[in-house]
Amino acid sequence: MTRPQTTLSSLQRVNRYVLGLVLLAIGIWAQRSGLLDEILQYWVDIVYLSGQHIELTLISGGLALLTGIPLGIVLSRPMLRHWAESLMQGLNIGTTIPTLAVLALSMSFLGIGATPAIFALWIASLLYIVRNTYSGLNAVPDYLLEAARGLGMKPLQILIRVELPNALFVIFAGVRTAFAINIGTVPLAFLIGGGGLGELIFTGIDLNDSGMMLAGAIPTALLAVFADALIGFSALVLIPRGVNPLR
Repeated sequence: MTRPQTTLSSLQRVNRYVLGLVLLAIGIWAQRSGLLDEILQYWVDIVYLSGQHIELTLISGGLALLTGIPLGIVLSRPMLRHWAESLMQGLNIGTTIPTLAVLALSMSFLGIGATPAIFALWIASLLYIVRNTYSGLNAVPDYLLEAARGLGMKPLQILIRVELPNALFVIFAGVRTAFAINIGTVPLAFLIGGGGLGELIFTGIDLNDSGMMLAGAIPTALLAVFADALIGFSALVLIPRGVNPLR
C-alpha cells in the first residue's frame, strides 16, 4: 500500500518543480520583452478590480455552498433518491445554457449590476456541489450504515457522524470545481455592469491592447489557482485521516 502513495507523492513533487520552472521561464520572458511593464502599469486597476472579483466569487460561491450541500443531502435521502436524477436535470440548465444567456436572463428581471451577476454565478456553480454531495453520500458503504443502525444511531446521527465524514472528499472535489468555474466565469459579469477583472479583459480586447487584456486575464488565472490550492489544503486538513486518500 505504501508504494503507490510514494510514487504519487513523487510525481506530485516533480509536477510542482516543472510548473515552477515553467512559470519562472514565462516570468523572465515577460520581463525581458517589456510585457511585464505593460501589465504593471494597470496595477491600481488590478488591485481594485480583483477585490470586486473576489467579492463576487465569495458571495455567489457561498450561496452555492449554503444551498447546494443541503439540497444534495435532501436528494440522497431514500424517499427522494428515485427522483434525484430527474430533479438534478433541472440544475443542468446552469451548465448547458451558455453563461451569457443566463446573465441576460437574470438581467431581464434583476436589472444590471452585481445582483444579476451573483444570481447567474450561483446558478452556474450549483450543479457541481449538489451532484458531488449526492454522489458522495450514496457512495458510503452499506455495511457502515448497517453498523451505525446496529449501534442504535438515529438517522440524523448517522448523517452527521457516518455519512458526511465519508463523503467529504467527494464534496470537496465538487467545491473545488465549482469555485474554479466560478472564478473563470466572473469576468463575464462586466458585460452587465457587475464589475470584476472582466473590465480589463474586454476593454483590452476592444482596444486591441494585449497588456490591458493580460492584466485582467493573468490575475483571474492566478485567483483560480490560489482558490483551488486553498480548498485542496482545507480538504487535506479537515477530512479525517481514515477517509482521506491524500493523507
